[in-house]
Amino acid sequence: MELPLLSFSIIADAIANFSPDNKLGEGGFGPVYKGVLEEGQQVTVKRLSRNSSQGLDEFKNEGDEKLLIYEYMPNKSLDSFIFDKAQSLFLDWTKCFNIIKGIARGLVYLHQDSRLRIIYRDLKASNILLDQDMNPKISDFGIVRSFGGNESQGNTERVVGTYGYMSPEYAIDGIFSVKSDVFSFGVLVLEIVSGKRNRRFTQQDTGNNLMGHVSSLVKNGPNYLHTQFVYLHT
Repeated sequence: MELPLLSFSIIADAIANFSPDNKLGEGGFGPVYKGVLEEGQQVTVKRLSRNSSQGLDEFKNEGDEKLLIYEYMPNKSLDSFIFDKAQSLFLDWTKCFNIIKGIARGLVYLHQDSRLRIIYRDLKASNILLDQDMNPKISDFGIVRSFGGNESQGNTERVVGTYGYMSPEYAIDGIFSVKSDVFSFGVLVLEIVSGKRNRRFTQQDTGNNLMGHVSSLVKNGPNYLHTQFVYLHT
C-alpha cells in the first residue's frame, strides 16, 4: 500500500519516451530501459512486448501492470563479473563471500519469511543484479511459483529455467521445491568461487562438468580442493 503510483507520462518522460538511447537490452518479456525520475532516482523500466515469448500469466508474477519499474543496478549482473577475466579482478574473497551471503538471505526470505512460500526456479548468475556497493539482488521473477499453507513442492509438465542450474528431479520429472532452489544456489556458489561456468566447464580427462569435477576433488580432501579452486580462478 506504500508503493508510489506513477503515471504513464511520468515513466515515459523518465526514459525519454522509450528512446533507443535509453535501452539497456531485451529480455523474454520485451525491452528494458534506463530512466531518471523527476526527483533524480535512477530506475529500470521493463515494458511488455506484444511479441513476447512468455505469456501474461508469467508477466503477472512480476506485477499487475504492463510496465515494471525497478531500482537501477549500475553494476549489472553477477555473470558480467565472475566470468570475465578483467572484471573478476574486482571480486576479492570478501566481496564474493558477501555476495554469496546476500543471495542466501534472499532465498531464505522467499522460502521462509515472505507471506507466501516462493519457489524461484531460475536462480543463476545472470539473474543476480549488483547495486553500487556490490550488494546482490535476486531479479526476474517471471517464472516463480508461490505456495500457501504447508505446501512446499509442485510438479509441472512445462519445465522452465536454465539447464546447468536445474536439479535432476526438476529437469527430468518437473518436480520443483525449496530443495531445487537450493541445488541451483549450490551450482551458483561453485561458479562464484571458481570463476567458471558449470555447463561450459569440461575436464579433459573425464569430461566432467564443474559439479562433477568438484565432486571428484572432494575425495582428495579440503586442502587439495582449495588448491584446485585457486588454480581454476587463475
